[in-house]
Amino acid sequence: MIIRKKEHWFLMLFIWRGSVLPRLLPRLVLLLIVAIAVVYYEPTLARWDIHMNPAPFTLFGIALALFLGFRNSASYERFWEARRLWGGLLNTGRSLTRQAHTLVDQPSQPAPFVNCLIALAFSLKHQLRQTDPDPDLDRLLPANLASRAKAARWKPVFLLKTLGYWVQSVKQCGNIDSIRQQSFDQQLNQLSDIIGGCERIASTPLPYSYSVLLHRTVYVYCFMLPFGLVESLGWMTPIVVTFIAYTYVALEAIADELEDPFGTAPNDLALDAMCRNLENSLLEMDERPLNPDPEDEEDKYYLT
Repeated sequence: MIIRKKEHWFLMLFIWRGSVLPRLLPRLVLLLIVAIAVVYYEPTLARWDIHMNPAPFTLFGIALALFLGFRNSASYERFWEARRLWGGLLNTGRSLTRQAHTLVDQPSQPAPFVNCLIALAFSLKHQLRQTDPDPDLDRLLPANLASRAKAARWKPVFLLKTLGYWVQSVKQCGNIDSIRQQSFDQQLNQLSDIIGGCERIASTPLPYSYSVLLHRTVYVYCFMLPFGLVESLGWMTPIVVTFIAYTYVALEAIADELEDPFGTAPNDLALDAMCRNLENSLLEMDERPLNPDPEDEEDKYYLT
């Protein structure tokens, strides 16, 4: 995720990292070459009586912009909902850690409970990104619990059940009553809702046929645009067409990135940084040393 202060309006014209231009550059170069070829062979097209009025492109461009706006709105809604869920994960983790310290009459060492909460966040991140959670599980959990968590298909849910067992054991020891156990259970239910919400976003993309239709329409429109503008713009056609294409193609590319907010693209959620923030927040509440944040020498604005 790119996090940086707003630059001067002129400097923002040249920002490279964080924009989708690096991905789009080969396509825009191809379109520029096609537009130059159309201008170069315009006399030949005129002899063959191949003419295209620019008016239909104007009307169709407005309609296409509206559809792209809807696609971007739907993708950003998924992105923002995912961000809210991960914010809720941090808040619920803090509440559970506070309760483990303050609601238990004779509190045993709450470190295993806190470590399990932290491991749940990391395992959820790995599940959403389909990466290997084993190093984090080995780092945060006892060997026996870590091996059982590795064997589970839905590791966050397994760790959620482990948290429930911890609350049950405290209740059986008489250190909390039924009312305080219910308070714990409400927070655990919120964790369950957060896990399910993230799984819903990750497993339910926007309808594929809609994405394909919009993708085809954008590129057909952009590659036909030089034929409609060549007679009125002449050698300015490649520049104008490339700029218009950049707008439409970039909007589609941004929507593709935001559609899956749990990925590792520059504009996706910084789940690594969020997990580190959650870990340090809970460690501080548990009165333990914090883990230093890694510094990225290459790009201090890019959080994964």
